[in-house]
Amino acid sequence: MDTHFAQRRRRDLIMAACLAVVAALVPLFVKDVYVQNIMVLTLMYAALSQSWNILSGYCGQISLGHALYFGLGAYTTALLFTKFGVLPWFGMLAGGAISAVIAMALGYPCFRLRGHYFVIATIVIAEIALVLIQNWDWAGAALGIDIPVRGDSWLKFQFARSKLPYFYFALALACIAWFVTWWLEDSKWGYWWRAVKDNPDAAESLGVVVFNSKMGAAAVSAFLVAVGGSFYAQFVSYIDPESVMGFQFSLLMALPAVLGGIGTLWGPVLGAVILIPLTELTRSFIGGSGRGVDLIVYGALIVAISLALPRGLVSVFSMLTGRKEAAR
Repeated sequence: MDTHFAQRRRRDLIMAACLAVVAALVPLFVKDVYVQNIMVLTLMYAALSQSWNILSGYCGQISLGHALYFGLGAYTTALLFTKFGVLPWFGMLAGGAISAVIAMALGYPCFRLRGHYFVIATIVIAEIALVLIQNWDWAGAALGIDIPVRGDSWLKFQFARSKLPYFYFALALACIAWFVTWWLEDSKWGYWWRAVKDNPDAAESLGVVVFNSKMGAAAVSAFLVAVGGSFYAQFVSYIDPESVMGFQFSLLMALPAVLGGIGTLWGPVLGAVILIPLTELTRSFIGGSGRGVDLIVYGALIVAISLALPRGLVSVFSMLTGRKEAAR
């Protein structure tokens, strides 16, 4: 392994551990419920975007249909809990496993497509799934599922009095998604994915099994996104097709990674830390007019950042690091 690369990986791991400790201490000083809610959503989308980045950033298979896996995780957990009394922890694992299997099943025909054809296919499949759930009476159809809250309990993963348990679980999920990405980045699969992203034909000529690489990335990405969906179902205690499988979820998974730096380790985290609070604050403070002013401001800021930094926000840190090394 290249010495500089090994040092960077150790530095990233140490930095991640320090940031996780700092984040864990923040709720001790921030008591405002609204701010805590924003922090929970920020951590959740950091995990979701990191998971999306595995398939779309590292492997280069741009998906705008990941809301399918998010919804599958939410519905699996909610249905198992409300219909059969299965604890949400088992529902998360079941939802993740089901999503991984479905991702590979859908990948079998879809990974034969390339470029914009693959992107369109992911959107169409997610929209078809949304329509099917909206008409599935056993799953509540368009009315959705109301998850009964039966008191504060880690066993049932329900908390009505405090958001802190949800915050710490979201933090753990974000850390797991980051660590999985960090670990895969230097694995055989990580090198295969980057080769497939850069030039699939050249990668295949060098012995990379391109199709299997894509399937592996899809399975890992879908599993983690489904766990995030399961968490969201418990967090809000009510789901319906639009609230967990709408197209906006696919966009909100992709945007943090794109703004922060697609195909990078820190891009999704940085993008989520900036984008999600911005989304919530603009909606809260200037979204009440009903004229879409919040969306105009929000969209204008995204366009400005994208034009100023086309490689993402992490490119700023890369430039600063490069200048320091050049000065030495």
